[in-house]
Amino acid sequence: MTTSYSIPAGANKVELEVKRSKFIAYAINAIDRQQADAFVKHLKSTNPQANHVCWAYIAGSPDTTERSMSDDGEPSGTAGMPMLKVLQYSGLGDIAVAVVRQFGGTKLGTGGLQRAYSDAVVQVLENLPLSLKVSRIRFKIEYDYRFQGAIARLLQRYAVQDIEATYRSNVMHNFAVAASDAPALQDELIDITSDNIVILGLDQ
Repeated sequence: MTTSYSIPAGANKVELEVKRSKFIAYAINAIDRQQADAFVKHLKSTNPQANHVCWAYIAGSPDTTERSMSDDGEPSGTAGMPMLKVLQYSGLGDIAVAVVRQFGGTKLGTGGLQRAYSDAVVQVLENLPLSLKVSRIRFKIEYDYRFQGAIARLLQRYAVQDIEATYRSNVMHNFAVAASDAPALQDELIDITSDNIVILGLDQ
């Protein structure tokens, strides 16, 4: 699993012309299929003159299996797959791209279409604003009060987030930590409490 990766921090749009056909490419942040579908639906409604609105998306980290694409009526393999391959090569995650094609009267052939759709996505990614997304794992821990000070300092050092604390017969914490730090944090929690601690990994 990729523990940190770049995602779109905004949107971008570029337009290129190939033999009088216009290829208008868009890129946005999309965390799931629903957002990607809504994005494509919006483009189709706002570009009624378009002959095709082809798209591809990766929802999650770059190595996720949650990805898809569509040729939207172009010859099979000439649009969606080339677009998806550009996304995979980019190393970006949580991203959807779409290319609106307005036919200019000259057929481009299989190779020409593949190049045009690939180039459109390459260009729309060039100036796309990005931010870093860090994958996190949630932990729930329970321990005796005598370890409270040491554990508080440890959690601060690891910059854990979304801490929820409950104080009963023992202290209980629920928090999120960067996935890359999780194994080391778990080892240190066990070490400073001499294994007198309950640690549950909740999700990612």
